[in-house]
Order: sequence, then structure tokens, then C-alpha cells
Amino acid sequence: MSVLKARLRPHLRLTVPYESGKYGSRWSNKDLDPVPPSMQTWGGIDYWAYWCSDMLAPPLAATVSSVMSLGFTARETIPIVFFGFLICSVVITLTGKMGATYHVPFPVIVRSIFGMYGSFPAICIRAFVALMWTAILTVQAGNFLQRCLEAIWPSFINFPNHLPADAGIDSAGLLCVFLYWFLQTGLALMPIQKLRVLFWVKGVIVPPTFFALFLWAVIKTKGGGPLVTGKAQITSTYMNTAYSALTGLNVMIGLFSSLAVNMPDFGRFSKNRLAGGHQFMALPIIGTLGALTPIFVTSAHSVIWGEFQWYMPAVIAKFDSRAAKFFVSASFMLATIGNQVAAGTYPFSNDITGMLPKYINIFRATCFISLFCIISTPWNIIKNAAGLLAFLSGYSCLMGPLAGTMVCDYYIIKKRKLDVDQLYTDRGIYWYEHGVNWRAYASFIIGFAPLMPGFAKSIQNTLNVGGAWKIYTFAWIFGFTLSMLTHYVICTYISIPKESIIAEAVYPPHVGDPEPPVVEGEETDSNSKEGYVANEKEVGKMV
Repeated sequence: MSVLKARLRPHLRLTVPYESGKYGSRWSNKDLDPVPPSMQTWGGIDYWAYWCSDMLAPPLAATVSSVMSLGFTARETIPIVFFGFLICSVVITLTGKMGATYHVPFPVIVRSIFGMYGSFPAICIRAFVALMWTAILTVQAGNFLQRCLEAIWPSFINFPNHLPADAGIDSAGLLCVFLYWFLQTGLALMPIQKLRVLFWVKGVIVPPTFFALFLWAVIKTKGGGPLVTGKAQITSTYMNTAYSALTGLNVMIGLFSSLAVNMPDFGRFSKNRLAGGHQFMALPIIGTLGALTPIFVTSAHSVIWGEFQWYMPAVIAKFDSRAAKFFVSASFMLATIGNQVAAGTYPFSNDITGMLPKYINIFRATCFISLFCIISTPWNIIKNAAGLLAFLSGYSCLMGPLAGTMVCDYYIIKKRKLDVDQLYTDRGIYWYEHGVNWRAYASFIIGFAPLMPGFAKSIQNTLNVGGAWKIYTFAWIFGFTLSMLTHYVICTYISIPKESIIAEAVYPPHVGDPEPPVVEGEETDSNSKEGYVANEKEVGKMV
């Protein structure tokens, strides 16, 4: 018991232990500090495994269904998927290099752009998206677990239901959600460095499953079926083919628009400060090949059972082979776990930690999001393609301006030069005015404001917003471009943020860097803020 108490005591305190942060300020704790060289272990192949883990998952099928619900067939959808992921991959590569260079997560990087306090709203926008995705995926994964149990014990199909019809879930489904919840919570509480093994396992198991389902669908349909060989029939009452295609492109970008912002959370573990270029083609290649499976499987479902079905647990339930039902369900459940950790739990935990590092660390934030997955009863969030379309487009119109402001500020205004010490310093060079950089928020608001009427119409289709809906069909691209241009004009011609523009960057220690020199007879306390920062600046001059 004494050992258990010793392990639990730090988590039961109100504040995070002070000594856990090398910078020793209210803006820092161990989870927010730059990743030490011993933990900078991710290489190019690890990031490809990560993208396999993140992309080959149920959200991809749901997003593709949203595009095809506009009336497109596979011939139109596949190019839309490819170019959507290609556009998103450019920004993900740029933001990933921020983390690979300074080895700090998104909530720390964003302080240099929006200010120490100004970073809070930007973090909240990203955290909300991660929170909702994690809850949604918990329900979907519970349904995959239910298919696994039905394959092992067929009698589980007749599990008695004691819940009312309007509950949105039956007793068997609720039981499986809870069982999966225990599994995913245990994995989510593990350090992200150790979960690299999970991404590798998923990268080995899930792609063959996707490929096997694709072959099964091609054989059953003898070439593809109606979704592949049919003709496009636009379903919208107010959009033509061109605007429908732009809407589909926006939806595909929206799937990973949040990762386009918080990629530093994973880029920080890179072995190479210049890492990131290998991600450029990972998204369009893996995503486009992965999108073929749900398209062909849904088309095969319509040929065999007479209806289009995009929800994979419902498709798997129709399989006659118990072995196929079990292995496909288990593989998709593994896919969901990897996606949930990569796109939901870990980014959310980083975000919340960045706002209150004195009281919250990744462990505590993960406990919170795990509880939310149950108490929020999220099984009614996604019911049809139209609802998902509105949800994805809705937050992408926020992520676009946020990403545009970030990219412009880091690459064009500051020219990739940051002082890593000042990212944790009260009233330092990134304090701006009262802790807020008004320039960044002006750029963000100007990029988002024109999209608000279209956003309202996407939620309530009967609203008359004139021609504003046309801009909203490419909301992410519009918001990204406008906010980037606005930020450049403001910071270059109207109000130059001179205090945050430095001549030389100050880097944290990086794997392979030479040890900083120590004068004989002097002692350097590596655990103190002064000693640690001095070492950083010495290394920064050597790079």
C-alpha cells in the first residue's frame, strides 16, 4: 500500500509538482518543456507509421461518405480526396517543422504568435475539436468491440435490452462502449513515446485489412458497383457541380485541419530539426488509397444487400463468416484506438496543459477527457452524412484562419527565429500588449468573419444568406489565405512587433548537439532555470 500511495500522491495534489518543470515558472511543467535529446527518437519511418495509424480509421470512411452524399461517384471523389489531403499536407509539413525545430508542443509554439494569454482562445478552439472527436470515436470503437463479441459468442446478438428506445443506444452497445472505454483509457494514460509501438502495430495490421476488404468488394461487385461505375447526380438544391466539388474538398481538408494546427505536438519528438518533408506525400498517398476501401465496400453492400451503408460496424454485422467478422472488427477497433490517441486524447491533453500548467499535466487532462467520453453520451452526435458535413466544415472554417496566422507569423514575420526561453517567461518578448498579440487576433477574425453566414447556413439550410454560402464552400482555403495575407500586411506595414523579432534563434538541446562547454572550477546546475537556459543559448550559437 505504501508504494501505491507514493505513486498516487503527486496526482492527488491540487498543483503539479514544482520540480517537474525545468523552467520553474507558472508557464511550464514537465509535459510542456522542450523534449530532451534522449526522447527525440522519431524518424521518417515512424511518422509514416503514425500517419497510417491516424488516417486508416473510421473517420476516413465517414468523411468520404460526406463527400459522396453530395452526389459524386468514385471517379469524382478520389481526385477530391487526393487534392484535399495534398493541400492539408503542405500546412502540416510547415507546422510540423516548428515542433521539430524547437521540440515544444502546439500550446507553447502558439504563445509566440498570439501572446502568453492570447494563446488561450486559440488553444480552446483546437481542444474542443479534439474533445468531440475522442467522444465520437469511443462510441464507434464500442460498436466494433460488439461485433467482435458477436463473432465469438453469437448469442450476444440477442443480449437483452433494458434501455428505452429514445436512449440512442441499447444495453449491449452501452456495455461494449464501457468495456472499450477501460481499454482506451489505459492506453491513453501511457506516455506518448511508448505509444510509438502502438502506431507500428497498427501500421502492420490495419493496412492489410483495408486491402483485403477492398479486394473482397471488387470481387463481389465484379469491378466496383454503382458508386464506381455510376454517374454523378448532385443532390444539393442550391449548389452546382463546381461548388459541390469545392464543398467536398473543404470536407476532406477539414478531416485533418486540426492536425494542421497541432502537428508540433508530434513533430517535437523528431530526431532531425529539418524533419517534416517526408510527411508531404504521406497524407495524399495513404489517405487516397485508404479512401478506396470504404467506397468499394459500400458499393458492394448495395449490390449484395440492396442499400448503401457507410457505417462500418453495420457492414461487418452482415458478414456470414465469424472469423472475418472478428478479425475485421478487431482491426478496425485497433485503428480507432490509434486514431483516438493521435487526433484526440493526446492533442487535447497538451492543449489543456498549456493553459494551466501549474494545475494540469497530460495525465490529469487525459483523465478528464476519458470521463467526458462517457458522461457526454456522444452516440447521437453523428447520425447522418449531412450532420457530419456541417460539423467538419464548421470547425475547418476556424482552423483555416488559425493555421494561416501561425504559418505567416513563424515563417514570414519571425523568419523561424524564436527564443525558446521566452516561451516560458512572464512579461518577456512574447508578452505583447497585456499578454495578447492583437495583430494575430485581427488577422484571425478578418479571416473568419466572411465565413460566418455560410457557417450558419450549413447548420440551418433554410437560412437565406445571399451569395455568402459560395465563399463557405472553400472555407478553409479562404480563411487560411485571407488571414495569412492580413497578418503579413499588419505586421509589415501597420504595426511591426519589433520586440518579438530576434536576430538569432535560441534552441533547446537537440540530439547530436555537442555538449555545452563548462569552465573548469565552475558548477552549472542543470536543473536550475539559469543553468538550463545558458546551455540552450550556447547550443543555439553552435547550430
